[in-house]
Amino acid sequence: MHLPPLPLTRDLVLIGGGHTHALLLRKWGMNPLPGARVTVINPGPTAPYSGMLPGFVAGHYSRSELDIDLLKLARFAGARVILGAAQGIDTDRHEVHVAGRPPVAFDVASVNVGITSDMPALPGFAEHAVTAKPMGSFAAQWVRYLEEPGDASVAVIGGGVAGAELIMAMAHALREKGRAAQLTLIDNAQILTATLPKAAATIRKAMADLGIEIIEGATISHVAADHVALDDGRQVAAQFVTGAAGAKPYGWIAKTGLDLQDGFIRVNAHLQSSDPAIFAAGDCAHLTENPRPKAGVYAVREAPILFRNLRAALGSGTIRPYEPQKDYLKLISLGGKSALGERLGTSLSGPLMWKWKNHIDQNFMNKFRDLPQMKTPTLPRHHAAGLIEALGEKPMCGGCGAKVGRGALRTALADLPPPSRSDVTSLPGDDAALLNTGSERQVMTTDHLRSFTHDPALMTRIAAVHALGDIWAMGARPQAATATIILPRMSPALQHRTMAEIMATAADVIRSAGAEIVGGHSSMGDEMTIGFTLTGLCDTDPITLSGAKPGDALILTKPLGSGVLMAAEMAGAAKGEWVAATYAQMVQPQGKASEILAGAHAMTDVTGFGLAGHLLGIAEASGCGATLDLDAIPVMDGALELSQQGIRSTIFEDNRAIAPELLTGGKADLLFDPQTAGGLLAAVSSDRAQVICDSLREAGYPAAIIGRMTEAPGLRIHN
Repeated sequence: MHLPPLPLTRDLVLIGGGHTHALLLRKWGMNPLPGARVTVINPGPTAPYSGMLPGFVAGHYSRSELDIDLLKLARFAGARVILGAAQGIDTDRHEVHVAGRPPVAFDVASVNVGITSDMPALPGFAEHAVTAKPMGSFAAQWVRYLEEPGDASVAVIGGGVAGAELIMAMAHALREKGRAAQLTLIDNAQILTATLPKAAATIRKAMADLGIEIIEGATISHVAADHVALDDGRQVAAQFVTGAAGAKPYGWIAKTGLDLQDGFIRVNAHLQSSDPAIFAAGDCAHLTENPRPKAGVYAVREAPILFRNLRAALGSGTIRPYEPQKDYLKLISLGGKSALGERLGTSLSGPLMWKWKNHIDQNFMNKFRDLPQMKTPTLPRHHAAGLIEALGEKPMCGGCGAKVGRGALRTALADLPPPSRSDVTSLPGDDAALLNTGSERQVMTTDHLRSFTHDPALMTRIAAVHALGDIWAMGARPQAATATIILPRMSPALQHRTMAEIMATAADVIRSAGAEIVGGHSSMGDEMTIGFTLTGLCDTDPITLSGAKPGDALILTKPLGSGVLMAAEMAGAAKGEWVAATYAQMVQPQGKASEILAGAHAMTDVTGFGLAGHLLGIAEASGCGATLDLDAIPVMDGALELSQQGIRSTIFEDNRAIAPELLTGGKADLLFDPQTAGGLLAAVSSDRAQVICDSLREAGYPAAIIGRMTEAPGLRIHN
């Protein structure tokens, strides 16, 4: 008897990838709540750990060591990730608004977005300076400035602990580079008011030893390209200016209708807001019963309580209060590998304190670097022959990685009788037909994908672009579409939410392509599958696989690698930034590229059979061969590295068998990588190839000339 997965019945939405939510996701992965669908909304694929920022600035850590990979963490937790910044919460409809996608509905939500800065409101700051948060832009600009030659001048605005740590780290890094530097810490009051006098004196001495000037009680007039101007007329030389002051809540929180304290979400002892279904933690929350300063230690300690209380709000367990500690160990970096520790009025400083701080920071980050390996279900003791071989060594891929092999498909199609209707013409290949209705030329195609992401909106966008690829490859104008949707088992409420996200996204993509979505069919099954059947109109005969000529140049409009990257993502082996970049490539429509390539002699979209398989299709249909320039073929970030690690999509071996004469290893293996929503591959006249390629690049496609069609049959790689 088949036992389907348990149905989904409740939506938990985590807004922000802060420390509390990161720890919560880790706990969720080890102990998920059956029936709950978890969603994480965050602007980017990673969440930086601010505790190690001074160490990065000083040169003790690499940039990557600071990042919690949210996509890996979400895969471990079985959660979907929506890459985008929250813009608001509709507390009446229980929906989160994110730019560029349908609203995300929830039964229970939690907010852990941290804080932002009002520094950009300072005249000239937005043009000539950078805030320390968000960390991505700051880190990139600091690295560039640090590598510049000559004398340096740096100013940090804000004399709290964060500002002091930053200016000392910068001083150390510039000293290590051998650059003479003028360094200034500016505050409109007294610096280091959050520390006790003894600790403050130690930090002041450390700054003095590093040659840092401190300006207190100064009001800033404006920031210029090479200085910070003070109200009293002084000018502080500064080529690099950053701000570690002016912390404030995100503006959209004020529009939620939740009870606020100075713009921060008021929460009770259970971390619940004025709406019992909405929780908040970390710096964006105000603890009404036990107010505490904004500090990461509280966000970390809130995680187990929030984990328990969210589960209780979803229907499992009982709620419990969070009781924050009254004091905590403050560890403050002093530039080099030295730190100050302060707690309960006592402070110590030196290299030993830095080692202790580094130990704590590394232990925290290792929770996300070394995620527990969950046990795979064991096979029944008694099973039919061939079961182990059919399962393989890894889970089945999604997208085009789950496609039936070319050999099996060709064998099945070979037994079909040719069309008997005069108005139906099968086109070379396996997935399109030409319909003649009067004087109209109409092409028809269908495609569907097994989901490789838990986000139905993202998967729909990818599936729609993927299906439209056949229409664009024929040089046709998309006309109409129907959708075929299989949802995993879920409650009626979640069915409604999911279908709303899918159809809103489908309508957006299909309409943007110039077509209309006119209906479809839906059902429930074990997993999500999304597909589309499309028609398109041709003003002339469609571009097909046949028609390429020896000497034609081959143009590819998108890089290769989506198959290996999605296989690695499923295994938790791909960096989140690589996966995010891959998604961005997959959702790029090819309509404009199709227009630019309208004069192609032959064209196809590169999908499940990989570049080699689809190029061989053009070669065989055109009665010629092709030579590829391996160095010219663009690949996605991370694809080559992952391929060299031996990571393969499910269909790789079938694709490899299509062109066994081609060499393997290194970049050549990516020729057999199945692509989902891949680029167009076109054979064009060699005398126009560069002009066409330049036009594609101007239109935003990473196009490249990757080879030539030849007289001799078969595929070759140019050495």
